[in-house]
Amino acid sequence: MKNIVLIGMPGSGKSTVGVVLAKKLGFRFLDSDLVIQEKCGKLLYQLIEERGETGFLQLENEINAGLWAEDAVIATGGSAVYGKEAMAHLKEIGQIVYLSLPYEELRERLGDLHERGVVLKKGYTLKDLYEERVPLYEKYADIVIHCSGRDIRNVVEEIAERVDRSE
Repeated sequence: MKNIVLIGMPGSGKSTVGVVLAKKLGFRFLDSDLVIQEKCGKLLYQLIEERGETGFLQLENEINAGLWAEDAVIATGGSAVYGKEAMAHLKEIGQIVYLSLPYEELRERLGDLHERGVVLKKGYTLKDLYEERVPLYEKYADIVIHCSGRDIRNVVEEIAERVDRSE
């Protein structure tokens, strides 16, 4: 079977769901944000401060486009969908699963965006970011999982049932 690639807004549960899903399927778990931090020796927010939004997105695209794994659940950063090369690569090596949450629920879950290493354009609000990214998540998704009001176990079960295991 190919990999399962989780996309969605920060706070949508990609890392949490990813770990549980990987355990359930006997897969490896890979968090692309942690790969970026590891390769650069810095936290995401430090990389964003240092390189600026554009520089960080280029770095993220480059690293994600070079990710290689087999039988893995890959949790991407929320901004991964800005990288065309990365998304083409991820789609080639796996099924893209979008963890969808309504804006209100997402806002409640999120803490300090800066500390989380969220790429936010100057003058942008979380709502602006949400409205900009949702069409990209929908564009790249092979499967959309609606996570509103659901616990992790339910979400993991639905993904496990819906992914194509024929490969």
